[in-house]
Amino acid sequence: MANLDFCDKHNMVAYLQKSEGSEGFHQIIDFLTTSHIRYALTESPTIYVSLIEQFWQTASASTLENGDMEITATIDGKVKVVSEASIRRHLKLEDSDGISTLPTSEIFEQLALMGYVSNSDNLTFQKGHFSPQWKFLIHTILHCLSSKKTAWEQFSSNIATAIICLATNRTFNFSKLIFDAMVKNLDSKTKFLMYPRFIQIFLNKHKRLLLPHKRLYIAPTLTQKLFSNMKRASKGYTGVDTPLFQTMLVQGQILQGEGSTIPVESHHTPINAPSTS
Repeated sequence: MANLDFCDKHNMVAYLQKSEGSEGFHQIIDFLTTSHIRYALTESPTIYVSLIEQFWQTASASTLENGDMEITATIDGKVKVVSEASIRRHLKLEDSDGISTLPTSEIFEQLALMGYVSNSDNLTFQKGHFSPQWKFLIHTILHCLSSKKTAWEQFSSNIATAIICLATNRTFNFSKLIFDAMVKNLDSKTKFLMYPRFIQIFLNKHKRLLLPHKRLYIAPTLTQKLFSNMKRASKGYTGVDTPLFQTMLVQGQILQGEGSTIPVESHHTPINAPSTS
């Protein structure tokens, strides 16, 4: 079988700490910290190279009688099954009723409210056109949850839909996004060791079935350098700092000891209006 590679900027661990240089990003950090995708963004299991390699070397997809698809792989002689439902369960996404697509007109309308300026009707969007907090959100989703392994400055309509749903308090179906990407990877000419964090989380549910493994893959982590990188003006950015939508702001935090908070109910406004504060 062909050797497959990891991609060190794919399926990274999110950085959601209010550390030095994070001034100006606290709102988006609070938003992601209290969101339903936090576990998928931040969970960092011990990853064993041979397990991830076995999964992708033996994985195949099949369609069940009810029309659903599943991926089966043989790990240490045991068959493991991954489905959209199991991804949802193990990554704690709670998105079974989530949205997968939005009308093109709404995508452009909502991105414009986020400050995106473009004269093109192309459904490939440029991360650098956004102001820092929005760019931080997009960057985190791209590196931690998407299937991308190159072209980090661009994102497609499915990621745009995910960002819009997050920003407007709607549930996006990340489980379907992840599962569909895994199925596509199976027969891709550029197949790689996709989603190593997530694969390890799935396999950890069956620890008793696994043989001892020693060789580790260290999941790359976004660092506080991200803040300075997001503050740098990119080509195409208008220079206007567009605030987060009111639906994204975590209100009324209660201090619980030094440097910690307990978030309470978020304040919501209609999806067609960004915050003006």
